[in-house]
Parts: sequence; structure tokens; C-alpha cells
Amino acid sequence: MKRQKRSKPVVSTAIAPTVRPRATTPAYNSTGTGRATMGWDPGSDAINTLVAGGGDTLRRQSRDLVRRNPWAVNAIETYVSNSIGSGIVPNPRHPDPAIRAILQKAWLRWTDEADASGLTDFYGLESLACRSTIESGECIARLRARRPEDKLSVPLQIQLLEPEHLPLTKNEDLPNGRKIRWGIEFDPIGRRQAYHLYREHPGEKAFFYNLGDISRVPAAEVAHLYKPLRPGQHRGQPWLAPVILALHEIEKYDRAELVRKGLAAMIAFFERDIDGAATQLLAEGGDTDASGVPLQGVEPGSYMRLPLGKSVDVSAPGEVGGTYVEFLRMQLRKVAVGIGITFDQLTGDMTQVTYSSARIALLEFRRRCEAFQHQVMVFQFCRPIWRAFIEAAALSGVISADDYLRRPEPYLDVEWTPPAWDWVDPLKDITAEILAIDNLLKSRTQSIKGSGFDRQDVDAEIAAEQADEQRLGLKRKQIATAKQQPPPQGAPNGNAKVAE
Repeated sequence: MKRQKRSKPVVSTAIAPTVRPRATTPAYNSTGTGRATMGWDPGSDAINTLVAGGGDTLRRQSRDLVRRNPWAVNAIETYVSNSIGSGIVPNPRHPDPAIRAILQKAWLRWTDEADASGLTDFYGLESLACRSTIESGECIARLRARRPEDKLSVPLQIQLLEPEHLPLTKNEDLPNGRKIRWGIEFDPIGRRQAYHLYREHPGEKAFFYNLGDISRVPAAEVAHLYKPLRPGQHRGQPWLAPVILALHEIEKYDRAELVRKGLAAMIAFFERDIDGAATQLLAEGGDTDASGVPLQGVEPGSYMRLPLGKSVDVSAPGEVGGTYVEFLRMQLRKVAVGIGITFDQLTGDMTQVTYSSARIALLEFRRRCEAFQHQVMVFQFCRPIWRAFIEAAALSGVISADDYLRRPEPYLDVEWTPPAWDWVDPLKDITAEILAIDNLLKSRTQSIKGSGFDRQDVDAEIAAEQADEQRLGLKRKQIATAKQQPPPQGAPNGNAKVAE
């Protein structure tokens, strides 16, 4: 048997294909490296670093807009009037009616003396502090103890300061683990111990005395107002920050459109030099300067006399058509969303607003106002001032110091009531309130509190009025109330409920 020859293995000389890595899809659309995100590389700095780096510029820009831009100032006014209104009023909750009456009377008298500048009362200070917090991002309130010779009902006053008094550049490491960051002094566990404040406003360029002098004020004597946006934030930023550039550009666009309309309303001539002469354009009967430049401006209907050898082109600015109004409306809608108010509140334009849409939008806006009222105004401003007021009242003998030292909690127990919300159709709201109370879904206390009043005060006033009416023999006219329901269809009128 013949042996079969083994065939030699064939060695391939072909080059193996290059294996290319498989392209993977980024986990998030914005984390890719395509054209959509080209040039977008935001930093990862902490919020305090960001505010310290741009805080002064943002404040200047925000204040400039409020001075010049009607939409910006209207947005600030809207927030202040809805959040503060006539004032966020305290209602002491001390269980002793006599002491509660003393506290209410002392507070009412002190509110007229609260302003260290003497320009407004305590509720005016609330509005001013709210405005500064929104416009500038922060507000600083100093609780200034006064002497007996100042002759105040309670020896305490409030001094409001702008955030420039608290320097962003003040940063030091102190002994015992303390540190100063952005003008605020902290202890080793992060509690605020003091504020390092300029004695004079750094922007008072007309006054050179005491400029740069810094005073250390204990934190217990300062109420620092700002809306924190991130954990660990020490300083605030203006609320207009997301829309500052948009408002600035919208104002420039609107001004350019106004100028364009003005140019289109007049006859404007431009001369073209044909024969090389440099003769100037002359107005009929107009004067010229030494160089021959006309001193009389072109006005609608003016007759222009031209020298020989000149041709005239008439200016014809282009029309934007119907895009101007819609473009401006969409841009202002974006601004309104960025600020947190409704479009009609920002612009006063009610042409596209219905009752239902306005009510839905106002509900969302009022939720934001309520959050600001309780989390910033009450917690950061009203509560520290009430505590300082009670302590000053105890030291001055307005209330019993011994009783306050033994039981401070009842004196510090206070409920702050913001102003009531008004609706376009109050009859529907009153009807809903009555139905909720009658069906035990809501208490009278909750209903009256929502109107901005205290139930005990309202009951006392009603009882006093009823006693006066009975003493004077006054009778109220019976009118249909919200409880009256229309009769069913087909039922005689006698089946209708009689008004109580």
C-alpha cells in the first residue's frame, strides 16, 4: 500500500483586517462629544466660588435693569406686593389672654419705631428687605439695641444694609479652628459666629471717611436674608440672574425697532457724488457750519435743495412684518418663566388670558410666594426679630422678665400670617369656604387665617359688634347668602331654601 503524502499546510500571506473599536452611545445626550455640545464645558466650582466670582457683577447688572428696564422693575414689584403686601403680621400664641393682649399692644406700638432710619414702620422694613433680597440677592438686617434715653417703647431698632457691606473678599483662617469665608465667621462645626461688615457702604464715593473700616458684629445681632439654591451656600444671588442677558438683549431689540419706526416716518436723503465734487447736502433755508455741514436736521415734509451733479437715494427701512409682536411675546414668556411669575404679570398683557388659565397660573405663582414667605422672610427675618423684641421687652419691663426667664417658650410662640390672596370672583371662593366649613372639611380658624386675620381677633370684633347692634337696636337686612341654592328644575319657588 502506497503511503499518501501529507500536504503541507498552506500559509496565508494575506493581511488580517484591522479591527476598529465599536462606537458606543454616551449615557446621556449632553455628555457626547459631537457638534451639539462642542464648546460647552461647564465648570464644577462650588456655589460659593461661583457667587463670589460673579456676585458683584450680577448685582450691578440686576440693579441697572431695575433702574432702566420696565419689565424688570415690574417683576420685582410683583413679587414684593404679592409676598409682603401690607405686611406679614405676628399673632402671639401665649395661653394667657392678658399677656397675649400686652404683647399685641406692645408690638403694635413698636412697629412705628422699628426703623432705625425713621423712614417707615416694621412692615415697610419687610417690603424693603424683600426687595433687596430679590433685586440684589441678599439683605442684611442689624438688630440694634438702644439705650433708655432714646425713649423707645421697646429699646430695639432694625437697620437694613445692602449686601456690599459684607465683603466677598474677606477670607481668613483664625485661631481655634475658626474661619472667615466671604465676610462671615464660622466656628469649627460650621455655625455662624459673626459678620464682618463695612462701616460705610463701599459705593459711597462722595464720602472718604471710614471707607474700608470693618466692624465685627456677633451673628446674634444680624439677620441675613437670601434664598439658598444649593446646600452649603453662604451668600445669595439676584433672582434676575437667569434672565439678565435676555432682558438686556430684548431691550436693545425693542429700542432698535423703535428707532427703525422713527426713521421710516421721515424722509431721509443720501447723496451720491457723481462728478467728484464734495458738495454737501443742503436744506432749504438751513444753516451750515464752517465745513458746510448742515445744522438743520431732516424732518418729515422738509424740502431739500440739491446742487447740480448729485443723485438721491431715499432711505427705505425694511419691515419686520408680523413677527415683531410674536417674537417679543415669546421672549418675554421665557423671561417670565425664568423669574417665576406669569406672563401677564410681567407685561400687563391680558389679551390671551382666560379666567381659568389665569387662576391656574396664579396658583403656581402663589405656591412660590408662600415658600419664599415661610422659608426666607419668616424664618430668616421675622423670627429673629420677634425673639429680639421679646428679650428687649423683658429687659425694659414691658413684660415680666422673671416669667420670661422661667418659661420663654410661650412668649416666643408666635404665628406669622401673610396677607390674604384676592381672587377675581370672590363669591365662588366664599361659597367654597362655607361648604368646606359646614361639611367639616375645614375649620373657621383655617379659613380666617387664609384671609390674613386671626380668628380670636375676628371673634372678639364680631362679639363687640353684635353687642353694639343689640344695644342700639340695629337690625341687619336679610339677604341671600352663599348657602342659598337655586330650586330644582320644575319645582315651585316655594321649595327654595330661605336665606339664613
